[in-house]
Amino acid sequence: MLKQHLYKYQGHVGAALVIGGVNLTGPHLFTVAPHGLTDKLPYMTMGSGLLAAMAVFETKSKPKMARQEAIDLVVQAIYAGIFKDLGSGSNCDVCVIEAMLKNYAMPNKRVAKELNYTVRQGATAWILIISKSVTQIGGGVVEGGPGTGAGAADGMELDK
Repeated sequence: MLKQHLYKYQGHVGAALVIGGVNLTGPHLFTVAPHGLTDKLPYMTMGSGLLAAMAVFETKSKPKMARQEAIDLVVQAIYAGIFKDLGSGSNCDVCVIEAMLKNYAMPNKRVAKELNYTVRQGATAWILIISKSVTQIGGGVVEGGPGTGAGAADGMELDK
């Protein structure tokens, strides 16, 4: 959907994205160019320093890298891109995508129940209450038949 949206505007949106995530088949990394082109590779670079960063990845990356080794390689690649193009930025932010990100904090952690509660079906009693009492709040009864209520005199005439 994002790819189609970017393609429709032929690069005028100006969104160059690196998208990463983990699913049942493992980690994945994609790029989406401003004109809608997508790519899937083991490592991605985008922006004005992409060639310098890609050179670092191509020369130093290897399969099954340790976590800290991979982070250090990413930092080296980002630095290479920054120093190649001084207008590309001055800081390096790293985000590590884990397979499981849920339960960062659990202030009310579930504990095992003390007793095993079993309730047989139909054990919950219920009572049907029907009330017909009418309480008059104020005012009175308006006399007249149908069509004599509020706005009846201002009614619209219909052609018969």
